[in-house]
Amino acid sequence: MRRALTARFCASFNSWRGGSMSECPPPQVVLFVLYSEFVDLSPWPAKMPTARLRVVVNGEMIEYYDISGCYILRPWAMSIWEVMQTFFDAEIKKMKIKNCYFPLFVSSGVLQKEKDHIEGFAPEVAWVTKSGESELEMPIAIRPTSETVMYPYFSKWIRGHRDLPLRLNQWCNVVRWEFSNPTPFIRSREFLWQEGHTAFATKEEADTEVLDILELYRRIYEEFLAVPVIKGKKSEHEKFAGGLYTTTVEAFVPNTGRGVQGATSHCLGQNFAKMFEINFENEKGEKAMVWQNSWAYTTRTIGVMIMVHGDDKGLVLPPKIASVQVIVIPVPYKDANTQGIFDACDATVKSLNEAGIRAETDFRDNYSPGWKYSHWELKGVPLRIEIGPKDLANNQVRAVRRDNSAKIDIPMADLVCQVKDMLDNIQQSLFDVAKQKRDACIQVVHTWEEFAEALSQKKMILAPWCDEEEVEKDVKTRTKGDMGAAKSLCSPFDQPALPEGTLCFASGKPAKKWTYWGRSY
Repeated sequence: MRRALTARFCASFNSWRGGSMSECPPPQVVLFVLYSEFVDLSPWPAKMPTARLRVVVNGEMIEYYDISGCYILRPWAMSIWEVMQTFFDAEIKKMKIKNCYFPLFVSSGVLQKEKDHIEGFAPEVAWVTKSGESELEMPIAIRPTSETVMYPYFSKWIRGHRDLPLRLNQWCNVVRWEFSNPTPFIRSREFLWQEGHTAFATKEEADTEVLDILELYRRIYEEFLAVPVIKGKKSEHEKFAGGLYTTTVEAFVPNTGRGVQGATSHCLGQNFAKMFEINFENEKGEKAMVWQNSWAYTTRTIGVMIMVHGDDKGLVLPPKIASVQVIVIPVPYKDANTQGIFDACDATVKSLNEAGIRAETDFRDNYSPGWKYSHWELKGVPLRIEIGPKDLANNQVRAVRRDNSAKIDIPMADLVCQVKDMLDNIQQSLFDVAKQKRDACIQVVHTWEEFAEALSQKKMILAPWCDEEEVEKDVKTRTKGDMGAAKSLCSPFDQPALPEGTLCFASGKPAKKWTYWGRSY
């Protein structure tokens, strides 16, 4: 059966590509299409995680590792992380935030010093218990986050008001031993992140930084990943354990009907300062406690982008984060001026590179042009340029967009200008389409019946809420099921009008705010 399906697909593939019947598409495309004969993959993110996992592997984003829940980030994924890192690192340095590095290991005594904090992470903490064949006298934790790692030293370094603000960031890995459904990029046992930790003399300074950092996270998602997000505040139940309040950028994946906590910026208040005795002498000579923040974004950003933009051909990468923005493919036919075509490809890449566009040529001679088309579509390259005998004769190239498959012939004289315009258009179009799809999934409700119906339709729900933790817990209890329970995602900063007398959708009590609800990753 598989052989028959492969033959059938090769025939339709080459008919579509205009190639010979003997040519076959890349093995990963055959695998993907064979799989889709039995499982509906249109669109593939809706079958999360199975179909998406195949694409991130075959699209050369990750490779599986021999320890469950851990994954190898291949250069195609790592380059995306580096683009975001370059942007964010430059922006926080403008804010006088400095990079540092703290050890990976945490003593059990320090980790358990802040009770509420560690209770939030306890089930996920990994412990080192042996050195060689010898048992350690005291087990050592691998950092799940670094508040308890760093703050004993904040206490040592901060003495007076002149030592403030202290604003540090580190780029590192953390380990959280996920037990339920580890998934590449979204929930893995080890992941990369940046984590900022800062201390201020006043709450006003801390509050300002929380929102400044949150705006940078919005820019990462919307300006680089072309993913729309909602800025808001987490509920008391969902906030960072041990913190004063948590702000977030929330994304939503329409094809799965789930929200994603994109990145968070926390005001920790003075709780950790009290626990770790981070005190200073203020300008009046009085002893005071600092106000602290912590904030982070992770490689989860890549997973969100994949799920929002991916289609039935594979990955779709926004130009700003693609390590290869343009792939140039020679299309020589029999008796064509092959060398002339190759020279034109080289000249095209050179012109684009000199203009700051990340372009490469695929000169591999053991694959047909059709195979290469599918290969680079699967990897999500934003723009493909084809150069064949006709293009050579007319001194032009053919450009094909990854996001909508639109084709256009570009004169060589206008190459750089038109390619730049196309890349800018692709970037904006991806964001606009994603926002349109996200907005179409937002549903306003006022009653529990409306809420339950919207949840069954995988909506992102905006509802009036009384802001009581017990009511939120009850919503989770009442919505438990095979798809997972609903929870509050965030209360948006941009609050719609709340008419007097509006009641909470879940409790019937007077509503205090509008809040987004839904299932989430």
